[in-house]
Amino acid sequence: MSSTAGSVPASPILEADARPGTEDLDLRLVVADMDGTLLDGSGNIPAGFWPLLEQMHERGIVFVPASGRQYATLANLFERAPADMPFVAENGTFVVQEGVELASTTLDPAVVQDAVALLRDLAAGELDLGVVLCGKRSAYVERTDEPFVGEVRKYYAALEVVDDLLAVDDQMLKIAVFDFDDAETGAGPRLERFRRTQQVVVSNEHWVDVMAAGVNKGDAVRRLQDRLGVTREQTVVFGDYLNDLEMLDAARWSFAMANAHPEVLARAAAVAPSNTENGVLTTLGALLADGRI
Repeated sequence: MSSTAGSVPASPILEADARPGTEDLDLRLVVADMDGTLLDGSGNIPAGFWPLLEQMHERGIVFVPASGRQYATLANLFERAPADMPFVAENGTFVVQEGVELASTTLDPAVVQDAVALLRDLAAGELDLGVVLCGKRSAYVERTDEPFVGEVRKYYAALEVVDDLLAVDDQMLKIAVFDFDDAETGAGPRLERFRRTQQVVVSNEHWVDVMAAGVNKGDAVRRLQDRLGVTREQTVVFGDYLNDLEMLDAARWSFAMANAHPEVLARAAAVAPSNTENGVLTTLGALLADGRI
């Protein structure tokens, strides 16, 4: 990488003959997490992203947002993007292109009932938390105070307040839990028993998600690779938190943001500047300019 693109040091896990700057890249697919990765410190897409997106589109490179956010929220964020952009939403449980569902994995209603009952008990006792049921049509909450709902609105544009979460008629993709303290030490460990049969992942400091077993962003990226005829070697991925780990494995060229969780930094092939330094943009700009990794 050139110095104008920011320093992108190699990780020790890279072989000596495959360090950045030594190998040509046939780039066909770019996948980026949103919060803490592509989005800036205010949660916005940096203005400099749009010229890069146009350049990728002209060169036949597919860009895919991959997020714990809802599809409706991602579609709003990328309303300026080409109509055929694929989206990996809800941490990989919902893959959509041109408004058409390509793949989805829903939770067993019995799991939803069990988890909501446990989380209600926790909220009534030791933890300050709120629950979001993430359905295909909308997200649903029964806690109504503004501190909680304000946080939820950041990620769920289609949102309904209901009297009873367990009375909602929708196909549930995910249960998202907002912990006002620390999800990694609070709500996350309290959901440990669900790990035996479901996927439980801490997606940032305050959020932990429950999904069907085996579902993650990495699985969704591999499905898109198969659909697009793109290989792991033709894929570049950017991520910052624990819900991005499997996604990093789906690409030979995986970048952890400098602000990433330590486990992500350890797993990625290389490190990009932080999201507040426009790390995705500077790294992508360098890759598009010289075609090398």
